[in-house]
Amino acid sequence: MSTAISPTAYNYKVVRQFAIMTVVWGILGMGLGVFIASQLVWPQLNLDLPWTSFGRLRPLHTNLVIFAFGGCALFGTSYYVVQRTCQTRLISDSMAAFTFWGWQAVIVGALITLPMGYTTTKEYAELEWPLAILLAIVWVTYGLVFFGTIVKRKTKHIYVGNWFYGAFIVVTAMLHIVNHISMPVSLFKSYSAYSGATDAMIQWWYGHNAVGFFLTTGFLGMMYYFVPKQAERPIYSYRLSIVHFWALITLYIWAGPHHLHYTALPDWAQSLGMVMSIILLAPSWGGMINGMMTLSGAWHKLRTDPILRFLVVSLAFYGMSTFEGPMMAIKTVNSLSHYTDWTIGHVHAGALGWVAMISIGAVYHMIPRLYGREQMHSVGLINAHFWLATIGTVLYIASMWVNGITQGLMWRAINDDGTLTYSFVEALQASHPGYIVRALGGAFFATGMLLMAYNVFRTVRAANPAQAEEAAKIVVVGAH
Repeated sequence: MSTAISPTAYNYKVVRQFAIMTVVWGILGMGLGVFIASQLVWPQLNLDLPWTSFGRLRPLHTNLVIFAFGGCALFGTSYYVVQRTCQTRLISDSMAAFTFWGWQAVIVGALITLPMGYTTTKEYAELEWPLAILLAIVWVTYGLVFFGTIVKRKTKHIYVGNWFYGAFIVVTAMLHIVNHISMPVSLFKSYSAYSGATDAMIQWWYGHNAVGFFLTTGFLGMMYYFVPKQAERPIYSYRLSIVHFWALITLYIWAGPHHLHYTALPDWAQSLGMVMSIILLAPSWGGMINGMMTLSGAWHKLRTDPILRFLVVSLAFYGMSTFEGPMMAIKTVNSLSHYTDWTIGHVHAGALGWVAMISIGAVYHMIPRLYGREQMHSVGLINAHFWLATIGTVLYIASMWVNGITQGLMWRAINDDGTLTYSFVEALQASHPGYIVRALGGAFFATGMLLMAYNVFRTVRAANPAQAEEAAKIVVVGAH
């Protein structure tokens, strides 16, 4: 094994930018989430204004946490991982910079247009056509940077984390472009190219795979790099990681119809979505077990390493939400759970427990290395953040489970003469305590993000980025 000094250090500038914006958008997106959760407890917080109503702020919240917070985490970590595992610099600094500024422009566009009521009405695809086109251009550029870097890699092998990142980039582009095909009628209004049940099917093929590829496959790329690195152990089974990859991307794309049970969608399509969702449990748990078993011989590190704790607890929530999802896809379970808060609880078990926690752990891992520091400013603050995030997530999802099952049972209860036992308002009143607990759980989680922001600020302020760049110039040649 020989060591060489490379004249081209890794491009850490764009990684630093995305890492910082992950924290910024996390605070804004989760803060807004707490606000709209509070609107369901105290409706006066809608302020009797159209721009601040729940109906307009809720899609802004989902866009901020998925695409702003989650998106920046994915861009930043993928650029970091692909450079380090391929031992080469990003193929183009200017294209990488364009993806950063272009992505921020899309998010600012969402911040302006969604409260104004400009929306396609498609869940997770609300942005109107000018922003959708900009997003597509930024995304294709992202793909060119990522795959171009893999093409010029110094290593023979393509690490499995890059397979997951690559699949997430390709499939997200396909989903976004196909679902957004529409006919513009003005600068901020368009109509979908699809109609009726076809439109619903295309939307939930997109919607569920936004979860499956944007919020799962991309973050699994993160898991396969940061869990072994933080645990200082090789991945438990490399063979299992390859099987996990191919099984996941083969099956996930078929699961969308489970969002459309008991609708106008043909029954065979609903059943296909259900069956594929149940089979999906196997690769999901294969990946979760692979991540967990990587800690064999390193479990003692959880006592002293709160970053590793974030990463491992995220895997536990990944396992839990990927068990819950297939169960909720079963038609008989779905007849109780659908349209209730149980679904909201399930989504946030994945969003807070899996996506946010793995992202937070990855950012805590990267920041010192990006800024030439030994470690974060305060390990104690990371510890406090971990407990706020964990307790907040548990409060959130438990309250929504209780609410959801209560709602489902109240809505289907009938009297002997066939009339409904409860009015909708009575079910809403029964849900009120759960909404208070949910807002409290969200507030816990958002408070943890504020601690993170302070910790990152203090770490960056005492930073030596030049030292990090210099360290990155030393690349190991021939190690493979």
